[in-house]
Amino acid sequence: MTANRKKILLPTEMARAGWAVLEGRDDIAPVAFGPEMSGADFQGELATASAVALWGRPFTAADVAAAPHLQAVGRIGVGYDAVDVPALTARAIPLLIAGTANSVTVAEHALFFMFWLAKQGAALDRVVRDGDWPRKYVHRIFDLYGKTVLIVGFGRIGTRLAARCLALEMTVLVHDPFTAQDGIAARGCIPAPDLDAALARADFVSIHCPKKPDTVGLFNAARLARMKSSAFLVNTARGGIIDEPALYDALVAGRLAGAGLDVFEQEPTPADNPLLRLPNVIAAPHMAGVTQEALDRMAVNTVRNLLSVLDGRPERENVVNKDVLAGDMPG
Repeated sequence: MTANRKKILLPTEMARAGWAVLEGRDDIAPVAFGPEMSGADFQGELATASAVALWGRPFTAADVAAAPHLQAVGRIGVGYDAVDVPALTARAIPLLIAGTANSVTVAEHALFFMFWLAKQGAALDRVVRDGDWPRKYVHRIFDLYGKTVLIVGFGRIGTRLAARCLALEMTVLVHDPFTAQDGIAARGCIPAPDLDAALARADFVSIHCPKKPDTVGLFNAARLARMKSSAFLVNTARGGIIDEPALYDALVAGRLAGAGLDVFEQEPTPADNPLLRLPNVIAAPHMAGVTQEALDRMAVNTVRNLLSVLDGRPERENVVNKDVLAGDMPG
């Protein structure tokens, strides 16, 4: 601790809007740490920290053990597969995510991928730049109007993508075994409890489920084979949910029309990833949730999350391991 002030570790990558939340909080001592900081130095800072916000850095059981005063951990985002949640839970330390701060942003990016793939954006751009206008009719482009999209995962992002697709007069199928089917129908969507059957109906499939043991490799060769050869697959969730070699084989063989990938099994994905050589693949460097507005919202929400725990009023909606809230909050 710093002269009776509670120390919060904040990454230098965090938007300044988050730091501004701490203005006027004389009881808080914010301390910056950068991505270049060694693990040993990071754990040295953790030794006196009450809270920490995480950007890209993993948070391990060793990190938890190095932080005897830790009361809260916040992710500047919504994914937490690099955080050892059981180690935090064992210490009754809540892990909080940024809630809906970038949900709209990711939904927009998924929709952007769908438009870009359907409208053959890269190919038509090349037609103009190459002055090869007669080739414009070689490229088949499609409307989203009247098409069927299958949304896998109906949480903060999936629900928002669904609303946008409905506004485009698309048919929206939803597969989410953890969401009440009548709740899906109430939003104007069609419940699709059988994923394999739904895949055969979809013109677009957009993935928005978390990465967990039961979703790793969810889209394997067998699942991809159930999709239409004219269908497009979009992943703005997490790498590893799609079997990349199986996706490559399906695209090369013409069993799938195209894919939009913001995430990969290995990140940064190697420059020689064969998927990147395919003209029917568009890619982004895990940026679907990263606009300036989203960065500001995530930073503000993350700092408020940490303060909520330190102030004894945790933002329960944003707590991942809610079991820790059943007992006394760390003091």
